[in-house]
Amino acid sequence: MTDPGVQAAPTRAGVGGALVLVATPIGNMGDLAPRAVRALAEADVVACEDTRRTGRLLAAVGVTAQRLMVVNDHTEAEAAVRLVEAVGRGERVALVTDAGMPGIADPGERLVAAMVAAGLSVEIIPGPSSPLAGLVLSGFSTARFVMEGFLPRRGAERVQRLATVAGERRTVVLLEAPHRLVRTVTDLAAVCDDGRRVALCRELTKLHEQVWRGTLAEAVDYCAEVTPRGEYVVVVDGAAAPAPATDDELRAAVRRAMGQGSSTRDASDEVAAAAGVSRRRVYELAVSDSAPDEGDGGVDGQP
Repeated sequence: MTDPGVQAAPTRAGVGGALVLVATPIGNMGDLAPRAVRALAEADVVACEDTRRTGRLLAAVGVTAQRLMVVNDHTEAEAAVRLVEAVGRGERVALVTDAGMPGIADPGERLVAAMVAAGLSVEIIPGPSSPLAGLVLSGFSTARFVMEGFLPRRGAERVQRLATVAGERRTVVLLEAPHRLVRTVTDLAAVCDDGRRVALCRELTKLHEQVWRGTLAEAVDYCAEVTPRGEYVVVVDGAAAPAPATDDELRAAVRRAMGQGSSTRDASDEVAAAAGVSRRRVYELAVSDSAPDEGDGGVDGQP
């Protein structure tokens, strides 16, 4: 959707066409980078989720856009065709979302893929991102993490995703609307160890920024006492590593596998792979388990 009252400016000489991903503030306007302002001012087209909201942003930094085009979840595929053509003609297209980094739980992924497939240039001006801000503020491990975004609202897909979170050993970053926070925290407490740690981050970079930290069980009680406001970043600590298998457990697993027809060697391989232990350890346990007791006078372990 193009503003009919604004005509496109001719492409500037010496500046190549490109899609420029521009991160915008998630709350505090002071976080808008000078490079971002320049990219918006130089763009032939500013693609955005909401022309009114982006119009206010541009006005606040003194930028008059040449063109504004709506690119949201519903229009991204269709808009990508026109924007690929624009960049192919040498135009500069700046993509912004309502807040944060385009492509992260916001439109942008399909547009970038279309540009890459067409062999066109994609540039980035990084900046604010609520998932990363919440992750770092959580106090949990940032060495390995997974971005889950918004959970499905209902049905089998939600059940499956919750199960995935429950077994995930990396830190998990979720996004949630305030009116669904209680249900999501309650569901997480039900499928995970309710002693697992969680951080609830809201109003990040804004005046009333708040990070609540505790266990999932405590989070259920906390959410029942407050009225959630603002979009939340929910950060769940990774699941604890399973306790290592004992020798008795490994022997029992080998017996079950052999009872189903596997040889000692094959059963040892199977159990070792499943338990994440060395094949040699399991095989030695299997052999010792099937050997006759010393001094029992029997043959092949039989009295």
